[in-house]
Amino acid sequence: MIKPFLSKINFALGRNPKIEMRADWRNYVPAPFKAVLLISTDLELAWAWQYAKTFADPLKEAKKTALVERENVPAILKLCDIYNIPITWVIVGHLFLESCNRINGLAHPEIPRLPHFENEFWKFSERDWFVNDPCSDYIIDPEWYCPDLIKMIISAKIKHEIGCHTFSHIDCRNDICSPEVFDSEIYACKEAARPFGIELKTFVHPAHTIGNLERLNNFGFTSFRTDNKNVLAFPIKHDSGIWEIKNSATLYLRKGWSINYHIYRYKKIIEKAIDSHTVCCLWFHPSFGHEFIEQVMPEFMKYIDLRREEIFISTTYSYIDWLNSNISE
Repeated sequence: MIKPFLSKINFALGRNPKIEMRADWRNYVPAPFKAVLLISTDLELAWAWQYAKTFADPLKEAKKTALVERENVPAILKLCDIYNIPITWVIVGHLFLESCNRINGLAHPEIPRLPHFENEFWKFSERDWFVNDPCSDYIIDPEWYCPDLIKMIISAKIKHEIGCHTFSHIDCRNDICSPEVFDSEIYACKEAARPFGIELKTFVHPAHTIGNLERLNNFGFTSFRTDNKNVLAFPIKHDSGIWEIKNSATLYLRKGWSINYHIYRYKKIIEKAIDSHTVCCLWFHPSFGHEFIEQVMPEFMKYIDLRREEIFISTTYSYIDWLNSNISE
C-alpha cells in the first residue's frame, strides 16, 4: 500500500495537484468569484473497455462496467439536482442511437476503420473495430446504446452540457487515427446528436489520446481536455482558437484511502482552488462503486454548494463562451 501513502504525502506537500498561479487571474475567473469549477464525466458504457489490456476477458468486463454506469447515472443526476451542480457529460456518439444494423455484413460501413495498434490501455488486433457492436437496439443490448439516459440528462432540473467523446471511443493520436477516420467519427457523432437538438461543443479524447487537434475547430468544438498532470491552473488558447482545459484531479474510489480521506481530499482541492484563484477541472467515469456515490459524492457536492458564492460552477462550454467574450486577443 505504498502508492496510496505516497499520494497522500505528495498531496500534503502541494505536489498533486500542482498550483500554477498568475497575476491576471481575474481574466479567467468571473467576478465576484474567486475560482472556477468544471466537472465532467466520460459516459462510454461498453465502448471504453472492449479492448482493455488489463482484463483476461475485456468484452465481458466492458459489458459489466456498462451496466454499472447505467445504474449510476440516475443517482448522479439526482445528486446534481439536490446540490444544483451542472456537469459536462462527454458521451460516446454511438450511445445516442436507439438501434443500428449491419449493411452487407458490416456495422457502420461509412466509417473508415482504425489499423491494428496498441497503447497504454488497449490492444486492438481484431478483424474489425466494430466487431463487438451488436447492431441491435438499446432494449436488447443496453450496454452499447443509451438514448434513454441521454433523454434523462436533457430533462434534468439542472442544465447540463453534453459533449463529444468520438463515435466509437477511438485512439485519436495522429499516428494511429487518420484525418479520414477522425472526420467520419465526428460527423457520425454530430448526426447522432442532431435528433436530440444537441450541438456538440466540448471534445474529450478517449483515454487521453490527444491528436487531430487541427480538425476540432473545423467541427465547431471550442475546447478539449488534457490530463498530462494534475494541476490547478488556467486554460490555454491555441492558435486555432480552441481552448485546452487542464485536468486537476480524477474522481474515483482508490484502494488504500478511507471514505473520510476521499471526502477530505476533494474538499481540500476546492479550497486550494479558491485560495489560489485558479480553475479546477475534475472528471470521472460514472462506473465507480456505490460507496463513492452514496458516501463520497454527497459530502463533496454539499461542500461545493456551501461555497458556491466563491466558486463559478459551470459546464465547460458555458465557461469557454464566457472566456471568449471576456478575453481580448
